[in-house]
Amino acid sequence: MKNLKELIILHSNDMHGDFLAEQIDEKLVGGVSLLSGYVNMVRNQEKNVLYAIAGDMFRGSVIDSEYKGVSTIGIMNLLGPDVATIGNHEVDYGLAHLLFLEKCANFPIINANFHIRSNHKRLFQPHYIAEIDGMKILFIGIITEDVLAQTKAEELIGSFVDISEAAQEVGNICNAYNAIDIDFTVLLTHIGFEEDKKLAALLDPAWGVDVIIGGHSHTFLEEPALVNNIYIVQAGTGTDQIGRFDIMVDTDLNAIDTFTWQLIPINNDTALKDEAMEQFITQYKRETDKKYDRIVTRFTKCLTHPLRNQETALGNLIADILKDSLGIDLMLLGSGEVRSYELGPVVHYHSLVECLPYDEAVYMLKVTGAQLEHMLRFILREEAFLGEHTEFYQFSHGMQIIWSRKEQVFRKLSLNDQPIEEHQLYSIALSKYHFMNISDFMDISLEETKKNALPRVLATSSRDIVEEYMMVTPHLCREVEGRLIVVD
Repeated sequence: MKNLKELIILHSNDMHGDFLAEQIDEKLVGGVSLLSGYVNMVRNQEKNVLYAIAGDMFRGSVIDSEYKGVSTIGIMNLLGPDVATIGNHEVDYGLAHLLFLEKCANFPIINANFHIRSNHKRLFQPHYIAEIDGMKILFIGIITEDVLAQTKAEELIGSFVDISEAAQEVGNICNAYNAIDIDFTVLLTHIGFEEDKKLAALLDPAWGVDVIIGGHSHTFLEEPALVNNIYIVQAGTGTDQIGRFDIMVDTDLNAIDTFTWQLIPINNDTALKDEAMEQFITQYKRETDKKYDRIVTRFTKCLTHPLRNQETALGNLIADILKDSLGIDLMLLGSGEVRSYELGPVVHYHSLVECLPYDEAVYMLKVTGAQLEHMLRFILREEAFLGEHTEFYQFSHGMQIIWSRKEQVFRKLSLNDQPIEEHQLYSIALSKYHFMNISDFMDISLEETKKNALPRVLATSSRDIVEEYMMVTPHLCREVEGRLIVVD
């Protein structure tokens, strides 16, 4: 006769400071108060409940950025996850600050593959064992290699970025703790859905991994993926939904007997507000409103940025503002720098800050036409269109690219109606993050560009430029106009 015990695992990922509920079609949707209400309800109704967060709790809200994540840790402490792993945006305020925030957390923050290069000492507790109803549930944290781009200045920091290396780290931990009769094993990852599937395929079944709960790619699923007998799930992004596993664990075989998984919508039909949480967040909102609740401008219509790997109206506007203000030939605006799906028509300062949270310096460098073509070819490589996590860009006005995916060639490549000339020098601008990682993101080294001219800092704050331009230029608008056309 089977020895079965019920286990419920709730999970979130990529919450990105989505603290406040929105009114959508006469319904309150999302927000941490309703999310907390749902989690508390399940904990009260069911016996064996664990709640896990798969990275990127930070960024996306002025409540987070104004207090550099201290507010977020306070909110998460009140939400009360049983365990969390770090995401790449957890290091946005610096590694030292992240280690400080980890000390402020009342819940374990785990990661197994972020380490000091010199001695491979891990920076975080690599795993957490939850003991519940006589069961031992092992959680192991794994982070994406993108974290290395975020910590480019931290030369002493490294990561086991190769998936096979990450798999071996998982094996090392599983081998070390199987001896104490682990009943269930969960990988809490922040590497993206496609990488989760690759990782699952590399895991030895003897290690006993049952489930991968992931993040980073903001993937919405209708059902779990199954790779190498491991179920892989993710819960999209924000707080508008939460993942829920209802599992019957066979504690003799230390494996899943049966389960259901679903993505639960968070709204005022599915949950009651946690009033204590609501009051706590309101205190922060009241303070940030004093600084951020003012109108910057009004567009002629709402501008959108729905996908990173295509030209967008909002991306066009911001790239154009930076190009025109800085007097360069081409602004390459990282699509991921624009964090809002839409902005306007009325633009409040808090919305602008949430749209452009990475207020970085802007660097200019000179590249030849041949170098620029090589950079663009690398940006448009096939991985960018296959759901893999690559850096993509919005192009300022005057650029026109027609790219054939089938033939991997440019059908057209021009700037200001003139073909890109192989030996001509062009001035381009990048934010500091993209400048520091130009070799990884565009397949060209800074040393190559320095042969043309030394790079220079054009501005210490990109957001200051955008805000000033918007304040003095009324009735702004942009369309998707064919700066980048992908065919075949």
